[in-house]
Amino acid sequence: MTIKKIQYNIMVWLLMMGVNVAANQPLPDARPLIVTSIKPLAIIAKSAVGDAAQVQYLLPGNQSPHDFALPISALKKMSKADLVIWIGPDFEAGSTKAMSKLSINKLLTVIDLPHTQPDQGNLRQHDEYLMEADPHLWLNPNNGNKIADAIQVRLGLPAKEIISDQQIARFKAELASFKEVTYLTHHEAYDHFADAFDLKPGLAIRNASGGVQGAKTQYRLRKTIEKNDVSCVFIEPQYQGKDAAIIAAEYDLPLVQLDPQGLSQRLSEHAYSEFIGTLVSQFKACFQ
Repeated sequence: MTIKKIQYNIMVWLLMMGVNVAANQPLPDARPLIVTSIKPLAIIAKSAVGDAAQVQYLLPGNQSPHDFALPISALKKMSKADLVIWIGPDFEAGSTKAMSKLSINKLLTVIDLPHTQPDQGNLRQHDEYLMEADPHLWLNPNNGNKIADAIQVRLGLPAKEIISDQQIARFKAELASFKEVTYLTHHEAYDHFADAFDLKPGLAIRNASGGVQGAKTQYRLRKTIEKNDVSCVFIEPQYQGKDAAIIAAEYDLPLVQLDPQGLSQRLSEHAYSEFIGTLVSQFKACFQ
Protein backbone atom coordinates (compact mmCIF):
# COMPACT_ATOMS: atom_id res chain seq x y z
CA MET A 1 0.00 0.00 0.00
CA THR A 2 1.40 3.42 -0.95
CA ILE A 3 1.93 6.28 1.50
CA LYS A 4 -0.77 8.27 -0.29
CA LYS A 5 -3.28 5.44 0.14
CA ILE A 6 -2.43 5.11 3.84
CA GLN A 7 -2.91 8.88 4.32
CA TYR A 8 -6.23 8.74 2.53
CA ASN A 9 -7.43 5.78 4.65
CA ILE A 10 -6.43 7.59 7.86
CA MET A 11 -8.35 10.71 6.82
CA VAL A 12 -11.45 8.67 5.99
CA TRP A 13 -11.19 6.81 9.33
CA LEU A 14 -10.93 10.11 11.24
CA LEU A 15 -14.07 11.41 9.54
CA MET A 16 -15.95 8.20 10.32
CA MET A 17 -14.90 8.49 13.98
CA GLY A 18 -16.29 12.01 14.12
CA VAL A 19 -12.92 13.69 14.44
CA ASN A 20 -13.16 17.33 13.29
CA VAL A 21 -11.14 17.80 10.10
CA ALA A 22 -10.70 21.40 8.96
CA ALA A 23 -13.06 22.25 6.11
CA ASN A 24 -10.28 23.91 4.17
CA GLN A 25 -8.04 20.87 4.40
CA PRO A 26 -8.65 18.75 1.29
CA LEU A 27 -8.54 15.01 1.40
CA PRO A 28 -5.26 13.71 -0.01
CA ASP A 29 -5.50 12.36 -3.54
CA ALA A 30 -4.81 8.63 -3.38
CA ARG A 31 -4.30 8.29 -7.14
CA PRO A 32 -0.79 7.71 -8.51
CA LEU A 33 1.06 10.86 -9.60
CA ILE A 34 2.65 10.98 -13.07
CA VAL A 35 5.12 13.80 -13.70
CA THR A 36 6.36 14.40 -17.25
CA SER A 37 9.19 16.62 -18.36
CA ILE A 38 7.30 18.26 -21.24
CA LYS A 39 3.63 18.92 -21.91
CA PRO A 40 3.31 16.62 -24.98
CA LEU A 41 4.13 13.67 -22.72
CA ALA A 42 1.54 14.92 -20.20
CA ILE A 43 -1.01 15.05 -23.04
CA ILE A 44 -0.21 11.42 -23.87
CA ALA A 45 -0.19 10.36 -20.21
CA LYS A 46 -3.54 11.98 -19.42
CA SER A 47 -5.10 10.40 -22.50
CA ALA A 48 -3.66 7.03 -21.45
CA VAL A 49 -4.79 7.05 -17.80
CA GLY A 50 -7.88 9.28 -17.75
CA ASP A 51 -8.94 9.84 -14.14
CA ALA A 52 -6.97 6.84 -12.82
CA ALA A 53 -3.92 9.02 -12.07
CA GLN A 54 -2.86 12.62 -11.58
CA VAL A 55 -0.74 14.11 -14.37
CA GLN A 56 1.58 17.10 -14.10
CA TYR A 57 4.43 18.42 -16.26
CA LEU A 58 7.57 20.43 -15.51
CA LEU A 59 8.49 22.58 -18.51
CA PRO A 60 7.05 26.13 -18.58
CA GLY A 61 5.40 27.16 -21.83
CA ASN A 62 8.00 29.79 -22.68
CA GLN A 63 10.98 27.42 -22.42
CA SER A 64 12.66 25.09 -24.90
CA PRO A 65 13.16 21.54 -23.54
CA HIS A 66 16.60 21.28 -25.12
CA ASP A 67 18.37 23.55 -22.60
CA PHE A 68 15.93 23.69 -19.67
CA ALA A 69 17.56 23.13 -16.25
CA LEU A 70 15.21 21.72 -13.61
CA PRO A 71 14.55 24.10 -10.69
CA ILE A 72 14.12 22.99 -7.07
CA SER A 73 10.32 23.03 -7.45
CA ALA A 74 10.58 20.51 -10.31
CA LEU A 75 12.82 18.24 -8.26
CA LYS A 76 10.25 18.28 -5.45
CA LYS A 77 7.50 17.25 -7.86
CA MET A 78 9.66 14.41 -9.15
CA SER A 79 10.35 13.18 -5.62
CA LYS A 80 6.59 12.86 -4.98
CA ALA A 81 5.83 11.17 -8.29
CA ASP A 82 5.01 7.50 -8.75
CA LEU A 83 6.19 7.69 -12.37
CA VAL A 84 8.44 10.25 -14.09
CA ILE A 85 8.43 10.37 -17.89
CA TRP A 86 10.91 12.15 -20.14
CA ILE A 87 12.19 11.83 -23.72
CA GLY A 88 15.87 11.17 -22.96
CA PRO A 89 19.30 12.72 -22.42
CA ASP A 90 20.01 13.89 -25.98
CA PHE A 91 16.73 15.79 -26.14
CA GLU A 92 16.72 17.10 -22.54
CA ALA A 93 20.38 17.49 -21.64
CA GLY A 94 19.67 19.87 -18.77
CA SER A 95 17.55 17.25 -17.00
CA THR A 96 19.93 14.30 -17.37
CA LYS A 97 21.65 14.55 -13.98
CA ALA A 98 18.37 14.73 -12.04
CA MET A 99 16.79 11.90 -14.04
CA SER A 100 19.81 9.65 -13.53
CA LYS A 101 19.22 9.72 -9.77
CA LEU A 102 15.73 8.24 -10.05
CA SER A 103 15.01 4.55 -9.59
CA ILE A 104 14.65 2.66 -12.86
CA ASN A 105 11.21 1.51 -11.65
CA LYS A 106 10.12 5.14 -11.29
CA LEU A 107 11.53 6.47 -14.58
CA LEU A 108 10.23 5.96 -18.12
CA THR A 109 12.65 7.07 -20.86
CA VAL A 110 10.57 7.39 -24.01
CA ILE A 111 13.42 7.35 -26.52
CA ASP A 112 14.29 3.83 -25.30
CA LEU A 113 10.84 2.45 -26.14
CA PRO A 114 10.25 0.69 -29.49
CA HIS A 115 9.08 3.46 -31.78
CA THR A 116 8.71 4.39 -35.43
CA GLN A 117 11.36 6.61 -37.00
CA PRO A 118 10.70 8.56 -40.20
CA ASP A 119 11.74 6.99 -43.49
CA GLN A 120 12.86 10.37 -44.76
CA GLY A 121 14.98 12.95 -43.03
CA ASN A 122 16.08 10.86 -40.06
CA LEU A 123 19.74 11.55 -40.90
CA ARG A 124 20.50 15.20 -41.50
CA GLN A 125 23.99 16.64 -41.83
CA HIS A 126 24.61 20.29 -41.04
CA ASP A 127 27.74 22.37 -40.69
CA GLU A 128 28.03 21.76 -36.96
CA TYR A 129 25.29 19.30 -36.06
CA LEU A 130 24.56 15.68 -36.90
CA MET A 131 21.18 14.37 -35.89
CA GLU A 132 21.01 10.58 -35.78
CA ALA A 133 17.32 10.23 -34.89
CA ASP A 134 14.48 12.71 -34.60
CA PRO A 135 13.47 12.82 -30.89
CA HIS A 136 10.14 14.60 -31.50
CA LEU A 137 8.51 11.20 -31.74
CA TRP A 138 5.25 12.19 -29.99
CA LEU A 139 4.23 13.86 -33.27
CA ASN A 140 3.62 10.45 -34.87
CA PRO A 141 0.29 9.00 -33.61
CA ASN A 142 1.68 5.46 -33.79
CA ASN A 143 4.35 6.48 -31.29
CA GLY A 144 1.72 8.22 -29.17
CA ASN A 145 -0.11 4.92 -28.81
CA LYS A 146 3.13 3.07 -27.99
CA ILE A 147 4.03 5.55 -25.26
CA ALA A 148 0.51 5.33 -23.85
CA ASP A 149 0.76 1.54 -23.79
CA ALA A 150 4.03 1.69 -21.83
CA ILE A 151 2.41 4.02 -19.26
CA GLN A 152 -0.61 1.74 -18.88
CA VAL A 153 1.65 -1.27 -18.37
CA ARG A 154 3.67 0.56 -15.70
CA LEU A 155 0.52 1.47 -13.74
CA GLY A 156 -1.26 -1.83 -14.31
CA LEU A 157 -4.09 -0.21 -16.26
CA PRO A 158 -6.04 -1.82 -19.11
CA ALA A 159 -4.68 -1.15 -22.57
CA LYS A 160 -6.48 1.36 -24.78
CA GLU A 161 -5.42 3.40 -27.78
CA ILE A 162 -5.36 7.17 -27.32
CA ILE A 163 -5.92 7.81 -31.04
CA SER A 164 -7.71 5.34 -33.29
CA ASP A 165 -6.82 4.10 -36.77
CA GLN A 166 -10.04 5.73 -37.97
CA GLN A 167 -9.01 9.12 -36.59
CA ILE A 168 -5.54 8.83 -38.14
CA ALA A 169 -7.07 7.88 -41.49
CA ARG A 170 -9.41 10.89 -41.32
CA PHE A 171 -6.51 13.26 -40.63
CA LYS A 172 -4.53 11.72 -43.49
CA ALA A 173 -7.48 12.29 -45.80
CA GLU A 174 -7.60 15.97 -44.76
CA LEU A 175 -3.93 16.39 -45.72
CA ALA A 176 -3.93 14.11 -48.78
CA SER A 177 -4.02 16.93 -51.33
CA PHE A 178 -0.94 18.62 -49.81
CA LYS A 179 1.62 15.83 -50.23
CA GLU A 180 3.89 17.86 -52.51
CA VAL A 181 3.65 21.21 -50.72
CA THR A 182 6.96 22.72 -49.55
CA TYR A 183 7.01 24.61 -46.26
CA LEU A 184 9.55 26.14 -43.90
CA THR A 185 9.68 25.39 -40.16
CA HIS A 186 11.38 27.38 -37.44
CA HIS A 187 13.31 24.33 -36.27
CA GLU A 188 13.81 20.77 -37.42
CA ALA A 189 11.08 18.93 -35.53
CA TYR A 190 8.42 17.63 -37.89
CA ASP A 191 9.80 14.59 -39.68
CA HIS A 192 7.67 12.29 -37.50
CA PHE A 193 4.51 14.23 -38.30
CA ALA A 194 5.34 14.50 -42.00
CA ASP A 195 6.08 10.79 -42.23
CA ALA A 196 2.89 9.79 -40.39
CA PHE A 197 0.71 11.90 -42.69
CA ASP A 198 2.58 11.42 -45.99
CA LEU A 199 3.87 15.00 -46.25
CA LYS A 200 7.21 16.25 -47.51
CA PRO A 201 9.78 16.93 -44.76
CA GLY A 202 9.91 20.67 -44.15
CA LEU A 203 12.85 22.95 -44.75
CA ALA A 204 14.20 24.13 -41.38
CA ILE A 205 15.75 27.42 -40.27
CA ARG A 206 17.25 25.94 -37.08
CA ASN A 207 18.48 22.47 -36.23
CA ALA A 208 16.62 19.88 -34.15
CA SER A 209 17.83 21.30 -30.84
CA GLY A 210 16.63 24.79 -31.80
CA GLY A 211 20.18 26.03 -32.41
CA VAL A 212 21.09 28.53 -35.11
CA GLN A 213 22.79 26.84 -38.05
CA GLY A 214 25.98 27.94 -39.78
CA ALA A 215 26.38 30.42 -42.62
CA LYS A 216 26.78 27.71 -45.28
CA THR A 217 23.57 25.99 -44.20
CA GLN A 218 21.71 29.30 -44.16
CA TYR A 219 22.99 30.06 -47.67
CA ARG A 220 21.88 26.62 -48.93
CA LEU A 221 18.51 27.11 -47.28
CA ARG A 222 17.91 30.36 -49.14
CA LYS A 223 18.94 28.80 -52.42
CA THR A 224 16.48 25.95 -51.80
CA ILE A 225 13.70 28.44 -50.99
CA GLU A 226 14.39 30.25 -54.27
CA LYS A 227 14.07 26.99 -56.23
CA ASN A 228 10.83 25.86 -54.55
CA ASP A 229 7.33 27.23 -54.23
CA VAL A 230 7.31 27.54 -50.43
CA SER A 231 3.83 27.83 -48.91
CA CYS A 232 4.58 29.49 -45.54
CA VAL A 233 6.95 29.81 -42.60
CA PHE A 234 5.89 28.05 -39.39
CA ILE A 235 6.78 29.74 -36.10
CA GLU A 236 6.50 28.30 -32.59
CA PRO A 237 5.34 30.01 -29.37
CA GLN A 238 8.35 28.91 -27.29
CA TYR A 239 10.92 30.49 -29.63
CA GLN A 240 11.74 34.09 -30.52
CA GLY A 241 10.84 34.14 -34.21
CA LYS A 242 13.03 37.01 -35.41
CA ASP A 243 15.04 34.88 -37.84
CA ALA A 244 11.85 33.28 -39.19
CA ALA A 245 10.23 36.71 -39.60
CA ILE A 246 13.26 37.97 -41.54
CA ILE A 247 13.10 35.08 -44.01
CA ALA A 248 9.33 35.40 -44.32
CA ALA A 249 9.67 39.09 -45.18
CA GLU A 250 12.58 38.41 -47.53
CA TYR A 251 10.54 35.97 -49.63
CA ASP A 252 7.08 37.46 -48.99
CA LEU A 253 5.83 34.34 -47.16
CA PRO A 254 3.04 34.21 -44.56
CA LEU A 255 3.90 33.36 -40.94
CA VAL A 256 1.72 30.60 -39.45
CA GLN A 257 1.91 29.49 -35.81
CA LEU A 258 2.49 25.81 -35.14
CA ASP A 259 2.36 24.38 -31.60
CA PRO A 260 4.26 21.06 -31.37
CA GLN A 261 4.27 21.33 -27.55
CA GLY A 262 0.48 21.55 -27.27
CA LEU A 263 0.76 24.59 -25.02
CA SER A 264 -2.90 25.52 -25.53
CA GLN A 265 -4.17 21.93 -25.25
CA ARG A 266 -6.34 21.10 -22.22
CA LEU A 267 -5.37 17.89 -20.42
CA SER A 268 -8.24 15.44 -20.77
CA GLU A 269 -9.00 11.87 -21.75
CA HIS A 270 -9.14 12.94 -25.42
CA ALA A 271 -6.22 15.38 -25.25
CA TYR A 272 -3.88 13.54 -27.63
CA SER A 273 -6.34 13.09 -30.50
CA GLU A 274 -7.36 16.75 -30.09
CA PHE A 275 -3.68 17.78 -30.09
CA ILE A 276 -2.98 15.92 -33.35
CA GLY A 277 -6.17 17.35 -34.84
CA THR A 278 -5.02 20.87 -33.96
CA LEU A 279 -1.66 20.28 -35.66
CA VAL A 280 -3.48 19.04 -38.78
CA SER A 281 -5.55 22.25 -38.81
CA GLN A 282 -2.41 24.37 -38.34
CA PHE A 283 -0.70 22.64 -41.27
CA LYS A 284 -3.80 23.18 -43.41
CA ALA A 285 -3.71 26.89 -42.54
CA CYS A 286 -0.30 27.03 -44.18
CA PHE A 287 -1.22 24.96 -47.22
CA GLN A 288 -4.51 26.59 -48.17
